[in-house]
Amino acid sequence: MTTTTRRNRRNRRGGRDMAALLSDFGHDLPTIPTLAPEPKEPRLFRYAPRRGAARPGRGWAASTAPAMAWRMTSDQAPVFWPFVSAPALPPTGAQMGVDQLSGGSFYCDPFGWVLRDDVPATNPNIFQFAKPGSGKSGTTKGFCTRMMPFGYRTLVTGDVKDEYESLCHALGVEPFVIAPGFTARVNPLDKGPLGDGWEKLSVEEAQRRATIIFKRWLVLVRGLVGSMKIDDERRVPFGPDESDVVRNALAILTGYAAGNSVLAETTIPRLWDLLRNPTEELVRVCEYANTRVFLDETRLLRNALGELVTGTLAGLFDDFTNIEVDWKAPIQSFSLSRLDGLGDEAVGIALLCMNSWGRGLREIAEPGDLRIVVRDEVWKQMRLGTAAVASFDADLRLSRGMAGKGGDIQFCNLHKPSDLLSVGDADSQAAMIAKDLLELADIKILGAQKPRVARELDSMLGLGPIAQDLVSGWAMQDKGRALWCIGDAMYKVQTVLHPLEKKLYYTNEAIESAA
Repeated sequence: MTTTTRRNRRNRRGGRDMAALLSDFGHDLPTIPTLAPEPKEPRLFRYAPRRGAARPGRGWAASTAPAMAWRMTSDQAPVFWPFVSAPALPPTGAQMGVDQLSGGSFYCDPFGWVLRDDVPATNPNIFQFAKPGSGKSGTTKGFCTRMMPFGYRTLVTGDVKDEYESLCHALGVEPFVIAPGFTARVNPLDKGPLGDGWEKLSVEEAQRRATIIFKRWLVLVRGLVGSMKIDDERRVPFGPDESDVVRNALAILTGYAAGNSVLAETTIPRLWDLLRNPTEELVRVCEYANTRVFLDETRLLRNALGELVTGTLAGLFDDFTNIEVDWKAPIQSFSLSRLDGLGDEAVGIALLCMNSWGRGLREIAEPGDLRIVVRDEVWKQMRLGTAAVASFDADLRLSRGMAGKGGDIQFCNLHKPSDLLSVGDADSQAAMIAKDLLELADIKILGAQKPRVARELDSMLGLGPIAQDLVSGWAMQDKGRALWCIGDAMYKVQTVLHPLEKKLYYTNEAIESAA
């Protein structure tokens, strides 16, 4: 190594190293042979800038391409991405059918969902919207029967088309028939279980139970009176004065005002008779100057009750209850189909009475007593006015049970969302209450609908265009197809029925016999 080379090495490295020092004394270190680098594998992909390489023929652009968003379902885009949705719901409750997105089974467990923090459901109520003939009844009956092995019982408070008669017979239960000329009587002013053992109750407990009973009765009478019309536009008012008169009259009829040890049972005809022939005590506690003033001020209230007693309620709900309900049976149904000839208003009033009576029997439920309350043709009750809508609203709010002593799943069937919006004028109190009822049901089953109705559902629930197309397209292609909305989550479900279930749930006998 020459002196120049050693100098250059020192300049490059910033000083003398060990090799240069030994070289000055005539000792050169052995060199390590340089190995040739291993050949690299050819690159399959090369990085390119977003606007392309800035060379001729490389597709360079002066600006980036605009981003484009495409929305599609998983069954429309399997080529782009093998998208498979894992079932997000636990496999508990009734096995209803197939989740079309995941290919797995779909289970329905309303109370189980309420108890889980990972499922966006806070109440077990179910609203089902579907056009007639799309499998709505099959889904309802399938859910009821498949929940029976888990201890659930079914209560149909008003079977307006006898759709549950064959199911009751298959389970060994004879449905009750409520109609003129039949012996079965139901008193909507029945005390219910809260009236049992009244003489043994403490003063505080008696007052608490009386508050619940009288509140239920007032809700019923308000709905019945409010269903009557003064003319084509106005309904009979039921304000604070009418409420005070009815409450005091009921307290006198039951003996509660006199402090009796037993709460006597009364009926709507007896209430009407007392208002027609008021006692001095009733006039005094209602703070009217005399009997003549009382009769003048309560004329509309008396006439409305009189029209019900002598007309719609005659022979139906005007006497004491004479039936014994076996609450241990898997199902109980009350047929109202014979009232169809009396008009939708008569059926709605019957539904109102039956719901009030059924609610009274459920006010004290045994621990663990869980029941599915099926409500068909809900719109007939809701069109009776604001009070009837408020009564239905009260039923939905009690679905979680009382003090852990059981609870009810309110399963409500409607054809279209306009059933809720047609209860009154657009800005009326009844319409506002009816619209808010959707918030009391975290489980919504959206079956086949025409595009116009699907747009109504979209405006009320915020479904989005994809869900709207599923309801008006995919769901229309077969019975039992529906979009299940649990909270904010949506599931594309095909209900699957066993051949025996298809035969048992069949509802087209009348059409076949007429064809």
